[in-house]
Amino acid sequence: MAFQGWDKVQINTPIGKVEAVAPIIISASRSTDIAAFHSEWFMNRLKEGYVKWYNPFNRKPQYVSFDKCRAIVFWTKNAQPILKYIPEIDKMGINYYFTFTVNDYEKEGLEPNVPPLEERIDTFRELSSVVGKEKVIWRFDPLILTDNLNVDNLIEKVSLVGEKLQGFTEKLVISFVDIKEYSKVDRNLRNSNFDCREFDDISKVEFATKLQNINRKWNLEIATCSEDCDLSRYSIKKNKCVDDTLLIKLFKDDKKLMAFLEYKEEEFSLFDETEKQKRELINLKDKGQRMSCGCIFSKDIGQYNTCMHLCTYCYANHSENIVKNNFSKLKLRTSESIIPC
Repeated sequence: MAFQGWDKVQINTPIGKVEAVAPIIISASRSTDIAAFHSEWFMNRLKEGYVKWYNPFNRKPQYVSFDKCRAIVFWTKNAQPILKYIPEIDKMGINYYFTFTVNDYEKEGLEPNVPPLEERIDTFRELSSVVGKEKVIWRFDPLILTDNLNVDNLIEKVSLVGEKLQGFTEKLVISFVDIKEYSKVDRNLRNSNFDCREFDDISKVEFATKLQNINRKWNLEIATCSEDCDLSRYSIKKNKCVDDTLLIKLFKDDKKLMAFLEYKEEEFSLFDETEKQKRELINLKDKGQRMSCGCIFSKDIGQYNTCMHLCTYCYANHSENIVKNNFSKLKLRTSESIIPC
């Protein structure tokens, strides 16, 4: 059955009762790093029961209720600030998993405000130890080539990080940088005088071959995010970052979540080909994402221009000045229903 949209509920706000969508799955967030910069705000909103979100294209507001939320997908480059809240989230009975990006672009300066690499690795390991390695997915994303950074250099970087994350995750997700597709990315890279370039088909195959070789030691599941290229011959799958199969694997005792995912254990096994074929028939693909994106429907609650990592390749920030101006508004305003932007 095709997804018909989230249920609507009435919620109480300072301006009175308003209508809100009540999603089963929440993304936190593709648009900003909530775990790193807005974790206190997020916890306050969880307790309050709703957030107010603005559509980035038409600026129309939408209220989002947590009333029916059964799963949260966190996207982060630094989970340290949210670690202290994990026990509270667990007490609320909400399921979650993390996609945790650990890149190594320290020498290149492409991620100016992320913590030092060793700190991020330590945080990843700590988070994994707290919530379980199956709930922390490692991303090395995006993969970028420059005049001084070739495929072998990147493989070395991935290998060095992977050695330190071995035993603390079960999956690695990669993607190749998209510069031409996002005008903001192209502009920001040019303004920063970075000589970054995209992978061609030959360099993608070269990278996949070498990654397959080093993964013989790790035995991780490896997948690509929003890539058209087929790397299955190198044991690299196409990923769903908001992933129904993973949600079933982790949380199949949650009846409400399983009902939304239309999972019936008696009909098929999680791990056989029949299951995969039947899941493809369930029309949960998020049509608001790119064609090559495999994610199922979720409701993102983040806002663009609110992430202070200020990664040069990021599509979610228009400019450094806009982000810094937003953060100046953010001080002591964590009780607001929206991330100020």
